Amino acid sequence: MSFELSDTQLSIIDSVHNIMKKFDDDYWLKCDQEASFPDKFYNEIAEGGWLGICMPKEFGGTNLGVSEASIFMQKISETGGGMAAASSIHINIFGPHPIVVHGNKKQKETWLPPLITGKQKTCFGVTEPDAGLDTGKLKTFAKKINNGYLINGQKIWTSTAKIADKILLLARTTPIEECKKNTDGLTLFYTDLNRNKIEVKEISKMGRAAVDSNQIFIDNLEVPDFDRIGEEGKGFKYILDSLNPERILIAAEALGIGKNALSRAVQYSKDRIIFDQPIGKNQSIQHPLAENWIELEAAELLIAKAAYQYDKGENAGGMANAAKYYAAEAGFKAATQAVLTLGGMGYAKEYHVERLLRESLIPKLAPVSAQMILNYISERVLGLPKSY
Repeated sequence: MSFELSDTQLSIIDSVHNIMKKFDDDYWLKCDQEASFPDKFYNEIAEGGWLGICMPKEFGGTNLGVSEASIFMQKISETGGGMAAASSIHINIFGPHPIVVHGNKKQKETWLPPLITGKQKTCFGVTEPDAGLDTGKLKTFAKKINNGYLINGQKIWTSTAKIADKILLLARTTPIEECKKNTDGLTLFYTDLNRNKIEVKEISKMGRAAVDSNQIFIDNLEVPDFDRIGEEGKGFKYILDSLNPERILIAAEALGIGKNALSRAVQYSKDRIIFDQPIGKNQSIQHPLAENWIELEAAELLIAKAAYQYDKGENAGGMANAAKYYAAEAGFKAATQAVLTLGGMGYAKEYHVERLLRESLIPKLAPVSAQMILNYISERVLGLPKSY
C-alpha cells in the first residue's frame, strides 16, 4: 500500500478544514455545556453531501471507501469537534450499510436518499440492558402479525434517539430455546421511531453531552413487512456487515481527538513561561508528548491498513479490531497528557482539553470493550481456545 494520499483524500481534508473553520472551540464548548445537538454543523455536513460518502451514487452518495470515510471522520474530530461532532454524523456513515447490502431495490430507493440528504436521522437499536455485548441474549421480541410485526422490548445506549426519525432495530423473531445458536432467530428492521409507541429516556453521562444517549422502551410497536431487512432470522449476520467499518471509524475519531489534544499541549508548552523559559524546554514535558506522537502515528497506520483491507474485500476483522483498540488507547493517553501538561489550566473548560479527555473515553468503552477485542485477537487471529 502507498503512504501517499490520493487527490480525492487530499480534497476531503481540505474540505473538512474549510467546513470546520465555521465551528470554533466556542461553538463546541457551548454545545457541550448546553447539551444541545450541533444542528448547524450537521446541516452543513448534509448540504455538502458528506453523509453519503460511502453510499451508492445511484441514491445520492459518492461511493467512496472506508479509507476515505476514516480520513473524513478523523479530520472532523481532529479539528476540535471531537466526539460531539463525530457522533452527530457517525451513524449515517456506517449505520445504513445493512440496507445497502441486504435491502431490496424499493427499500434502498425509499430509505437511503433521505439519510444521505440529512432530511431524516436514524439511530441504532441493538444493545440491551441485560444483554450488553452478548447480542444473542437480547429479549426484544417481534411477534408476527398480519402484514407485519408487533415489537416489544427495550434498548440502551441508543444515541440520537431524541432527535431520530428512524431506527435500525434488531429483535428476536424466534424464541431462543428454539434456535441452534443464540444468534439465530434475530431479525433486522428499519422503521419509524414512533414516539407514541417508543419512550425515549435520556441517560445523563460524563461527556459528549451534545449528542444524546438513551434507554428506549418499545410498547406494541407495529412494523410493516416492508420494514424488515432481508430474511427473517438472519439479522445478526446482517449487522456484522457494519461492525468492521464502525470499528475503523471509531478508531479514526479517537485518533483525531488524540492529535488535537497533542497539538494543544505542544502549543501550550511553547507559550507557557515558567522560571524565564518555556515549559516545553523541560524533558519531563517533552518526552511524554513525544511518546504520544509516536503512538498516534502507529495508530494511524493501523487504521489505514484496516481500511485498505476492508475496501479491498479482504478479511479486515483482526486489523479493524486492532485499530480500534490501539487508537482508543493512544487517543486517551494523549488527551490525559494534554491535561497534565496544562496543569491547572488543563482542568479549566476554556482550554478544552478536559472536554477532549472526557470524550476520549468513549472509544475505549464503545462499541466494544478493549477486553472483548483482545479476546477476538486471541481467538480469531492467534488461534487460541475461546475463554468464555
